[in-house]
Amino acid sequence: MFYPAIAAIIFILAYVLFIVFPARRMPVAVAGAVILVATGVLSPPEAARAINWNVMGIFVGTLAVADVFMESRMPAYIAEVIINKARNTCWAVLLICVMTGVISAFVENVATVLIVAPIALSLSKKLDINPVNMMIGIAISSNLQGAATLIGDPPSMLLGGYAKMTFMDFFFYRGRLSIFFAVELGALVSFAVLYLFFRRLKQKEKLLRTEKVLSLFPTFLLTGLIVLLALSSFFDAGFSYMAGVLCMIAGIVAILWRKFIFKGGVRATLKALDWDTTFFLAGVFVLVGAMTHTGWIDRTAEFLSSLVGSNIFLGYTLLVFVAVFVSAFVDNVPFLAAMLPVAMSMAARLGIQPSLFLFGLLIGASLGGNITPIGASANIVACGLLKKEGHRVGFGQFAKMGLPFTLAAVAAAYLFVWFIWSH
Repeated sequence: MFYPAIAAIIFILAYVLFIVFPARRMPVAVAGAVILVATGVLSPPEAARAINWNVMGIFVGTLAVADVFMESRMPAYIAEVIINKARNTCWAVLLICVMTGVISAFVENVATVLIVAPIALSLSKKLDINPVNMMIGIAISSNLQGAATLIGDPPSMLLGGYAKMTFMDFFFYRGRLSIFFAVELGALVSFAVLYLFFRRLKQKEKLLRTEKVLSLFPTFLLTGLIVLLALSSFFDAGFSYMAGVLCMIAGIVAILWRKFIFKGGVRATLKALDWDTTFFLAGVFVLVGAMTHTGWIDRTAEFLSSLVGSNIFLGYTLLVFVAVFVSAFVDNVPFLAAMLPVAMSMAARLGIQPSLFLFGLLIGASLGGNITPIGASANIVACGLLKKEGHRVGFGQFAKMGLPFTLAAVAAAYLFVWFIWSH
């Protein structure tokens, strides 16, 4: 049979098109999945099983909750308070980046940037300063913290779904400190990098208070969802369905609340959700499922294992920094989806627990996107908002902040994961 060759050709072609036509990644992924089924590489039931429906439920439900949370204006209100309380502009910008990170740990990165960006742009106009560095700081802070929790960003959801990790497993896993603490250590170290860029902004300015919280319900809904996800860890230890169901229920509540309280149409609300990324994720699951089904994942793992031999540290380092480099130019979702089974198989061949490789891979893939303006969706959105304001951001300008920020965060998190999980 030619199924392995067909799977490999479609997979490679799709990933090349993701790079060349990033705005068309959803139709490419869906078309690839359809071709795999049409050619018989995967049967329709096999393709359906390749999709992690729990992860899909988490993503769609969280998007709906994030949408009403943003519409309530609570994040923008908090940002205004931070600016007015900060002792000078430097600390106002740094605290906005910190707030961005906190929100991003529980709300998808692009939504987080859209929540915070108007406040940053308002501050830059009031102080008559260039907003580029501030917006880059917001984008990279969002990408960093998105890896900290299960619901922070699609790559975390992919890892959770693949490794059967619950919400609480991102904090403590098998009796050890987990990925959350690695990310926070990286955030602490990279905060110093941000300070170096903004330390000259010594002026003190107060913003006129224009934001009013329209409703507290979305804040309570998001907080309640986080609590329920933490509790679900005790009832669905295999991470098979409950997190997705809870997020979908919360999403439905958010949509109904918006309809009856904000008088927003259900159709308009559903249309506003990120269906492009949703179908893209589903297509990528099928593409990777075909590679697994036809044996390519095992062959790739065998090749990488032959390169590192029995040297676990070399294997770990290779995975982390290849992930950093590739994710600087390639969307981290398809890359991580393809590499998770490879990392798992490599760990099995080396006779170690897979957590070391899986956590390192997530760190590299999530943070590598901070190097370039095309490395993550949040970066693209931030640069798009700057372009509307008349500021074009080049690769070099973005990398001037993104590269040292990434190296500082990755180095700290990489060492943390090694010392905690290598034994």
